[in-house]
Amino acid sequence: MTIEQAKPRQQAKSRQQATFDRMRADILHGVLRPGERLRFNEICKRYDVSVGVIREALSRLVEQGLISLTHQSGYAVMSLSATDLEDLTVARCGIEGLAITYAVNRKDIAWESEVLAAHHRLASCEYDESSDEWANVHREFHETLLRGCGSDRLSAVAAQLRDSAEVYRRWSLAFADRQARDISGEHRAIVEAILARDAALAASLLADHVGKTTEVLLNSPDIDWSVEH
Repeated sequence: MTIEQAKPRQQAKSRQQATFDRMRADILHGVLRPGERLRFNEICKRYDVSVGVIREALSRLVEQGLISLTHQSGYAVMSLSATDLEDLTVARCGIEGLAITYAVNRKDIAWESEVLAAHHRLASCEYDESSDEWANVHREFHETLLRGCGSDRLSAVAAQLRDSAEVYRRWSLAFADRQARDISGEHRAIVEAILARDAALAASLLADHVGKTTEVLLNSPDIDWSVEH
């Protein structure tokens, strides 16, 4: 195959990846709302691509759990429920606890330096959960915490669960009151445990951090958890 012959295939792959990235970002940022049905003609027009490109993006997003597919309703953005949130939290605490335990026990100075740098960027960013800038550095911080585990598969599972959790976080901004929490202090304590190379404490603090967010959402008087969202 010549370079000229390969160009259309490369362009198609690039278009598919770009569409997937845009749809994923729109789900995580709440542009595509939880439970929203996705009709081919509408989303093809929204992203200005063919049905084939959209179908590929949807298939990948189904694999990641951000989109559901049923025979009755077709494609839809993941729905939110108290049962799913509790299940997601248990899974995140287990997977992320395992990953950070592996990471701390490896005693990798380069990774510890990355954690410090990621925390510095987060601490230097004005706290505003509705801000994309804060959300991005916060995500980077949590990704860095687990990156040192040495397992690509474990990191991939953790990233998938975190994506689902981000949908809940974004959706809940209009409801949940987090002012009583010292989130910066929670982040700082996790970093201090990592630098002390106390794997058990780091895992426990990370689980508490994740669990408190779930507790705030489940206890919010403004969210009706008797129905799916």
